Amino acid sequence: MYLQRSVWFGRLISVLALAAAVSCGASPQTDYPTDLAIEARFADEPPAEPLIAERAFLSDTAFYVRFRRDGEVRYGGGNWADQIDINDPEAEGAYLLPLQYEQHVPWQETPDDVRPIHLLGPDDWAAFRERVLAALLPVESREGLVLHLGIEDFFLYYDEDGSFVSVVIDAKPGDYAVSRRVSFNEFLGLGLPELEAFIAERGVTSRRIAFSTGDTGAYSLPFLFVNLDLPVAVFVRDPPAATVYGDGSRVAPYVQTAGHVTGSHTMGILLRPVSSVYRLLFVATDTVTQPVRSITLPVPPAGGVEPIRKQAAMDLVAWEERLDDLTGREPSKGRISYLIDGEAFFTRLIDAITQARESITLRMYIFDNDDYAARIGDLLKRRSNEGIDIKVLLDGLGTIVSTVEQQESLPEDYKAPASVREFLETGSNIRVRQAPNPWLTGDHVKTVIIDRTLAFTGGMNIAREYRYDWHDMMIELEGPIVDVLQYEFDKAWAHAGFLGDLRYFARRIGPKPRNAEDIGVPMRALFTRIDDPEIFRVQREAARSAQRYIYVENAYFTDDALLVELIRARQRGVDVRVIVPLVTDRGPITRNNILAANAMLEHGIRVYIYPGMSHVKAAVFDGWACLGSANWDRLSMKINKELNIATSDSAAVEALEDELFRRDFERSVEVTEPFPVRWSDHLLELVGDYVF
Repeated sequence: MYLQRSVWFGRLISVLALAAAVSCGASPQTDYPTDLAIEARFADEPPAEPLIAERAFLSDTAFYVRFRRDGEVRYGGGNWADQIDINDPEAEGAYLLPLQYEQHVPWQETPDDVRPIHLLGPDDWAAFRERVLAALLPVESREGLVLHLGIEDFFLYYDEDGSFVSVVIDAKPGDYAVSRRVSFNEFLGLGLPELEAFIAERGVTSRRIAFSTGDTGAYSLPFLFVNLDLPVAVFVRDPPAATVYGDGSRVAPYVQTAGHVTGSHTMGILLRPVSSVYRLLFVATDTVTQPVRSITLPVPPAGGVEPIRKQAAMDLVAWEERLDDLTGREPSKGRISYLIDGEAFFTRLIDAITQARESITLRMYIFDNDDYAARIGDLLKRRSNEGIDIKVLLDGLGTIVSTVEQQESLPEDYKAPASVREFLETGSNIRVRQAPNPWLTGDHVKTVIIDRTLAFTGGMNIAREYRYDWHDMMIELEGPIVDVLQYEFDKAWAHAGFLGDLRYFARRIGPKPRNAEDIGVPMRALFTRIDDPEIFRVQREAARSAQRYIYVENAYFTDDALLVELIRARQRGVDVRVIVPLVTDRGPITRNNILAANAMLEHGIRVYIYPGMSHVKAAVFDGWACLGSANWDRLSMKINKELNIATSDSAAVEALEDELFRRDFERSVEVTEPFPVRWSDHLLELVGDYVF
């Protein structure tokens, strides 16, 4: 998994604007290709020596590079036309492309569109790299820079000897910390002016440059091509041998699902009789009484929608006192920061995992078996074998069912492990437990706790879509609030083990953790438990108390009671704004969202459609924020275990509004006309009151 030290900007600004050809001034020869219709193999061995480009060029659809591997001339290349149109003046940016094949046989003919290119070697690259990094990367401190390059994240740093090192982030050394993150396009903007000056000093007049970076090893980026006229940068990556986790079979998850559900209602009930019967009582009661609780939406006022009133916000001091009564406990405190989207969260998570000194506890609704989740799993396995005490608690049904589904962006040749639990336990010291799902109830909480002093919680699971595809948010926490989350994990871990009810009771009456530093501002953890829909009750009261504004972002908008409270707030003159995705990962909920959006629009609520899948679960009521794992649906509000974090701290709430809501309002499309509705949507809405 390591990228060997050396040639870096090739890892950064790799420009496969492959405006390539031959060395500047060289005449075309007869070893050029016309297409990729060649029997070839993937490079499956890390090179012992750097790959040095002797010729490089492109056609309208592909790039080609002649180089030496192990002393032999090779002809390699790949397709880039599906990612970049080199003739498009709007193609500016950075790209990462694989070296898809290599062969011994020379190319047969010269393409018509060969363009001259100036080739630069590893020494040139090293000099340029040091020049660019001087302003960005600390040399003497134990810190490094994370560079986001396409689907790969690299950690760049100088080691104790002052030598430059670049590794994929999951191979980051634990005694180094991430000082900053930089996107490839940001780095491109910083590096291009330096490149202009660099080549001018060397008397290079060509606007098309190719570096041989000298990079070697798995995930290496040996070639960098730059077209300064566009500008475009593209890395050519020498692919490592594929890691095979399984045979790709999709049968095993269905067998696991049946076995897990059966086990949850046989041995699971025998080992947890009290909690199982308790859950059955409340699930059955809620299901039977659901029709009685159905609420008719208020009729829009005949005179039109009430204008927004400029009135005083609710008294947050009084509200916090009210929360003490509603929850039966006083707030904790802590420091909070927001990690919005997978790039920010997983970078920080990996940084924290690599720096863990004693323990990691991970509680997830879903730990998928896709390629990205497997990389996180490999990192956890490595840390467990280095002596870190790691416990992983999974919702059994959530995790198993997720392995049946496949994201469209999953690499076609990836072979997934059939069992996530078996994958995590094999070859490691990780302890894994799967929470049972009696009566199909679930544990929807997501927390990661490092050394009992640092915690992450929110909406993200461990899966590829959360890293690359979806919009979502996690919270980083320090302070006594971490003790609260650790206590919740300890109870859930005990309950998922042998004789779960007895162990849960013993842990509940035992001492509470006292490990976190006494820092931060007032905040509290809120819960959904089978006998107490606390998150629902508190947010309903917040909507009733708000006087100025309510902002909500949630993917699953099927709870009628909360919808009614938003409408009533708007009728009082409150500025109510809601962000939902147009299409969710669950088709029936998408249709429920459409009905909810139409109802809100009819009553004067401003509805925004997020461009893509937003999985964020956050709300702000007059300066009080509530965010975490809970959706605005029946499962999250009444049935499943959930955890939200709430605070009235002005700095924390203002940061949430600035970093999440204001940005999402700007990037979303405001709805001005109702969506078309089918008759079946109303039937799905009735079913949704029970199922979703």
